[in-house]
Amino acid sequence: MAEKKSVTVTDNRNGNKVDLPILTGTHGPDVFDIRKMYSSLGMFTYDPGFVSTATCSSYITYIDGDEGILLYRGYPIEQLAEKSSYIEVCYLLLNGELPSAIQLATFTANITRHTMVHEGMRRFYSGFRHDAHPMAFMLGSVGAMSSFYHDSTDVTNPRHREISAHRLIAKMPTLAADSYKYSMGLPFNFPKNRLNYSENFLYMMFALPTEEYVVNPVHAKALNSILILHADHEQNASTSSVRLASSSGANPFASVCAGIASLWGPAHGGANEAVIRTLEEIGEAKNIPKFVARAKDKDDDYRLMGFGHRIYKNFDPRAMLIRDACHDLLEDMGDYDDPLFEIALELERIALEDDYFKERKLYPNVDFYSGIIMRAMGIPLNMFTVVFAMARTVGWIAQWMEMMDDPEQRIGRPRQLYVGKAQRDYVPLVDRD
Repeated sequence: MAEKKSVTVTDNRNGNKVDLPILTGTHGPDVFDIRKMYSSLGMFTYDPGFVSTATCSSYITYIDGDEGILLYRGYPIEQLAEKSSYIEVCYLLLNGELPSAIQLATFTANITRHTMVHEGMRRFYSGFRHDAHPMAFMLGSVGAMSSFYHDSTDVTNPRHREISAHRLIAKMPTLAADSYKYSMGLPFNFPKNRLNYSENFLYMMFALPTEEYVVNPVHAKALNSILILHADHEQNASTSSVRLASSSGANPFASVCAGIASLWGPAHGGANEAVIRTLEEIGEAKNIPKFVARAKDKDDDYRLMGFGHRIYKNFDPRAMLIRDACHDLLEDMGDYDDPLFEIALELERIALEDDYFKERKLYPNVDFYSGIIMRAMGIPLNMFTVVFAMARTVGWIAQWMEMMDDPEQRIGRPRQLYVGKAQRDYVPLVDRD
């Protein structure tokens, strides 16, 4: 029998000690289990942002930022992006294994039959301002799903959880496209179930009743890559928000709303929007040297958005994959004239050749390329984060379903280091200065 390892923590003030078990995962650094530290030493840990704390164990996704590795259920993202469809990746994330042909056909049929939304929801849309941000629309409409589909909100029922998962994955493209159509004052499109996931979204976004619309296969392929590469990314801010909300027993629609709200932040899902804004700020390719010089100046807080990554210290494996999709798309578009593409390609060249960028591992990241791809496809800037939410929904749901089956699952209750006023007595109003 293998020897159990532990770390001994000693309080030097009084000599009290506690042995904390060391836990080993399949990949990644070991962790020590601090759950008995408070009862033994009367102390908590202090870790703002939980950047050094594992809040759960998970079988779903693994990231090695130093080596540039991303695995879904053990499969390298490079293999999945090259060989899989988004729906196949959804099945993998939810079920832990790649599907057989029969399983994939059944799963695809289950998703397809849920692509329409309740007509009552479309009447509900009229309560939104037409110029509201589409993420506000997504928050409201996904939250409303718990009233329109309350027949599957019993989180203790495995069948309810499965139905809710299928509904969320299936209806997100419809809700996303509807948010765009509503903002433009255009009629909604019903989904076409003969199309695949990516094709269906593009059809619902861009088709008009006045003319024929044929989905560009290069656009659909590029979107499929974006969806796969954004499907899950371990315990990021939005996923952690979903887990924290669902730890109270909240229904899946409410829990996913927590993820959408977190993703909306510019430091998370809004990063690809920031890339386009950076390119717009540069304005012309001739201005690039000035902005690159600002980025290199340690006394200037200016940042070129879309370069480097907080987790990936070497390179972002998703960026290497989506780069090809980006170049394929731009090549397919031929002489399409957009000055931002010229700026983007020159910035990419600089980042890959300039010693300053190479020494600091500031390579173009997935947000850099996905922003360019979505702009090239005609997806408006304010829809970028909506597409991200559509892709990440399966990750949120997979994490939520895993949590529901976790015997160690408890309601989330982070601790704090209180630094406010010490206890004091109430002073009557007449006696206050």
